[in-house]
Amino acid sequence: MASLRYFLPFLFLLLSGCNAFKKSSPDIIDHTGGAVTEPGVSAPLARYRKAMITKIRYDLHFDIPANRDSQILASAYLSFQLRHRPKGDLQLDFKEVPAKLKTLTVNGKPVPLRCQDEHLLIPENQLVKGDNRIEINFIAGESALNRNPDYLYTLFVPDRARTVFPCFDQPDLKAVYALTLTLPEAWDAIANARLKATTYPASGRKQLQYAVSDTLSTYLFAFAAGKFRKDSLQLSTGNADFLFRETDTAKIRQSVRTIFNLHKDALKFMEEWTGIPYPFQKFGFVAIPDFQFGGMEHPGAIQYKSSALFLDAGATMDQQNARTNVIAHETAHMWFGDLVTMNWFTDVWMKEVFANFMADKSTEAQTGREMFDLKFLTDHFPAAYSIDRTSGSNPIRQELANLQDAGTLYGNIIYHKAPIMMRQLERLMGKEAFQRGVREYLRRFANSNASWPDLIRILDQHSPADLEQWNKVWVNEPGRPVIGYQLDTVSGKISKLLVTQSPEYGQKRIWPQLFELRLFYKDRSKELTINLDQPQVEVTEASGLEVPLFIQFNSSGQGYGLFPADARILPALYSLKSPLNRASAYIGLYENMLNGRTIRPAELLDRFTEGLSREPEELNLKLLTGYLINIYWQFITEPERNQRMHTLEQKLWDAMLHQSKPNHKKLLFRAYQDICISAGAQKKLYAIWSSQRAPEGMRLTEDDYTSIAFSLMLRSYKDSGIAAKQRDRISNPDRLKRFDFILPALSAGVEQRDAFFASLAQKANREKEANVVTALYYLHHPLRQVSSIRYLSKSLQMLSEIQTTGDIFFPQNWLQTTLSFYHSPEAASIVNDFLKQHPDYNPKLRAKLLQAADPLFRACNLLSQTGL
Repeated sequence: MASLRYFLPFLFLLLSGCNAFKKSSPDIIDHTGGAVTEPGVSAPLARYRKAMITKIRYDLHFDIPANRDSQILASAYLSFQLRHRPKGDLQLDFKEVPAKLKTLTVNGKPVPLRCQDEHLLIPENQLVKGDNRIEINFIAGESALNRNPDYLYTLFVPDRARTVFPCFDQPDLKAVYALTLTLPEAWDAIANARLKATTYPASGRKQLQYAVSDTLSTYLFAFAAGKFRKDSLQLSTGNADFLFRETDTAKIRQSVRTIFNLHKDALKFMEEWTGIPYPFQKFGFVAIPDFQFGGMEHPGAIQYKSSALFLDAGATMDQQNARTNVIAHETAHMWFGDLVTMNWFTDVWMKEVFANFMADKSTEAQTGREMFDLKFLTDHFPAAYSIDRTSGSNPIRQELANLQDAGTLYGNIIYHKAPIMMRQLERLMGKEAFQRGVREYLRRFANSNASWPDLIRILDQHSPADLEQWNKVWVNEPGRPVIGYQLDTVSGKISKLLVTQSPEYGQKRIWPQLFELRLFYKDRSKELTINLDQPQVEVTEASGLEVPLFIQFNSSGQGYGLFPADARILPALYSLKSPLNRASAYIGLYENMLNGRTIRPAELLDRFTEGLSREPEELNLKLLTGYLINIYWQFITEPERNQRMHTLEQKLWDAMLHQSKPNHKKLLFRAYQDICISAGAQKKLYAIWSSQRAPEGMRLTEDDYTSIAFSLMLRSYKDSGIAAKQRDRISNPDRLKRFDFILPALSAGVEQRDAFFASLAQKANREKEANVVTALYYLHHPLRQVSSIRYLSKSLQMLSEIQTTGDIFFPQNWLQTTLSFYHSPEAASIVNDFLKQHPDYNPKLRAKLLQAADPLFRACNLLSQTGL
């Protein structure tokens, strides 16, 4: 999605043979293709090309110099068949400076270069029905090459292959690729296909020739090259290579074999569950410093964020679960997304929901049912609610007019609400019927493309339920239901229990779903299953039962919506025996607090503070501390915060010291580090950092000490030498660059922070998006908001460019880290004024902004209230 701005002199464009400004000369034909062009890949163009083009092959050669500032010379040999001659020029996608195209040959004849609206135009009179061959010499575009001083990697999702080489950049025009890389001799590389041959064309240079790949969409074509270490292991798929740049020997020793074993387990599960052996010619992966995502599913060359894979002995359960999840997720993509790919990015959510859902299922056998349920609940529900409760929420399935906007489809709805929906679907159908239907879908569309309607039609044949109607509200509409109830009693017995649902906003609709509620008595409890397939249902099983002390709705954590929170549960909150019941209660109380129901923020903060020393389950403790931090910084007044500051700091510290489990200790320590304000708390942090001596029973790593240093600098701690001292402790060159980038955002001087923020207006300074997001967190931290609030207006003005030039998650991460923790009416006014001043703003970006600003709006509302 990198943007191209033609700042070149008009004469230079004429000399290059491309005209970026004028319409080309052929007659206008129609809206579906031919000579009519528009930037990006529109849905009509994609349909037109899909109907005409087949059997595509790319032979690509990239000559990569050691110097990152030198151009990459490249060539492409493209062969394909046409079912008929095109009606007008055939459009190849190329979103780069037209002057980078050097020569064009079509079916053996040199052809003048003509470019228009991010397309290279192939004259219709040079094309024939049947076999066609196009040869192009060019300078590779670099927007998606992610070049660093001694390594690079491609990242083409969703439509960025066209920023590097001319291609048919749409997911349903799958092709095979024959790749050749010429590299510095000291570099290694990984690609989709097996390495076929290595030669040495010149001193200090080597050439890697890869076999013809499996059939892939353009966004899945990939390679990485540079100074990497390599390890290999024999898996069921053959020999698997692992490239990485980590230098910490302890992390390498602790992690590498575990990483291979996790891939081995994920592959085994997927082969058994789908009934289809691993479907590609090779399996391999690469760990990349500061990678934009957690992972990316290129067959044979999966890319991961290095820090997600390499953990130390002190890693928390949450970190270990995250690593297991991302490996299982990317491995599941080999079947869901790679073997069977969506027709169009409208259904991009399908590959993500199955990857997440299969990753969750693969852990169930290892962890047991209750831990699986708990992990599913804490992983998905808070994240899904964070979007679906907002006025900017989007459906799981969204329409898309042009691939250049495909990145806006990604977010918590497709990654977290969709797995919840899929689990409800599996529960409705039954596990065996669901599996049979999915297996049929994979076999029918293997090495091809499919849509969600294709899958629903298959699943419908395996279920007596009306899945088409069920699909309408869950998949095609946004939002969540508000669950209510009416309890009638007579003589200490339940005479009637009614459960109702209504939309939180928008038109009336019903979310058919199954969930549980639990009736709690003095020495026992009883769980009932509710089939809420109507606006109102009577729970007949409850009739005649004793009136409970309290009722917990969604006790199993599988229901979706804003459930009632019975205030009578509060005194018994930490006495609930099931970790799953407690987690569901924490989530329900927090969601009700945000909606101004049941409990005020300050009271909930106090209740959650009680749990710091009483919650024994690590996943729940992470949930509690996360909620506690959010409430502390955003949803209580400054007097309320000052009143609780010392108590909260002390309770966190005491809970950490008395906790026997290292992972629990680390979660509590991180929360302490996050909320500490008092001079005494800062002094404790400084003592740990300066002595590099962790609290007893806990292990801290170089990354942890860097984080502590950042916290102290954020608080302008009196030792001005913290930055220099911590910098001297960092040995890994990639982590050192990250440190240097973030440092100005932590400066005690407003002028330095102003200069850093101003520098982000330049695209080159936003290349390492993960580092930018971390820097923004510190720049906009509540302790700095008095000065940083003036950045908000410019940050919103930059959003459109951020979306155009950044990777798929950058716009939402930019917004969330910018707006997170603001709670003032002034900040809310800046957002509202921006929306009023831009009534025709890109609707998908407008939705992202409303999603990110929702906590700000709720904070303003809650802080303005004196009571419920």
